[in-house]
Amino acid sequence: MADSLPLTALDIAALAFFLGAWIVYAQSIEGRLFSRASLTSAMNRQREAWMHTMAKRELRMIDTSIMIGLQQGTAFFASTSLIALGGCLALLQQADRVLLVLADLPLVDSEARGLFELKVLGLTVVLAYSFFKFAWSYRLFNYCSILIGAVPLRREGVDHDKEIERAVQRAARMNILAGRHFNTGLRGIFFAIGYLGWLIGPLIFVVATLLVVGVLVRRQYFSAARRAVLEPQPGPGSN
Repeated sequence: MADSLPLTALDIAALAFFLGAWIVYAQSIEGRLFSRASLTSAMNRQREAWMHTMAKRELRMIDTSIMIGLQQGTAFFASTSLIALGGCLALLQQADRVLLVLADLPLVDSEARGLFELKVLGLTVVLAYSFFKFAWSYRLFNYCSILIGAVPLRREGVDHDKEIERAVQRAARMNILAGRHFNTGLRGIFFAIGYLGWLIGPLIFVVATLLVVGVLVRRQYFSAARRAVLEPQPGPGSN
């Protein structure tokens, strides 16, 4: 078995670095490692502000339109993940031809078919993980739409602010949870791009992973989008 799958120490180290970078980045986005607010955490506060603003509207066509857009985006990425999974299966069926093509490329070391298939199977796992996250996110956005419809309307002469607040908090938590699963699936897609570097070699794998992490860190902590969201503003969602 060891001869058919010749994983070198460099391959194992590169794979461990890839998984470690993924885990550390995911933990940082959740606010468990750094106190600096990420773009994702800032948008979660805006999701809460959205639900509070929604509760003040009698006509919620705007909110349902936003939910439809979120669901369509999630469905798009779920379909994309399935297409990518099909591509991985095609790679497994045409492994010999792909290896011949890779052998002609510079910086690519020749490798055994078993090791190549193992790498493709790993990529398949990453994409399958992303698909399940997108599918569950789509379902949660659907639940959130129902919870939005369940938020009572404010009626004059009736004091039911606590009931409205509980309904708003339920919808906000469901919306944030759906967004979290969507972001997790999207993160898997991004890291799958870095994973492709392993098909070339372990050193390229490490470099590709670093590039992906660098792009994601910049977008989450140093981008113009983050600055726009965190700008002081009056009303709900202000910081």
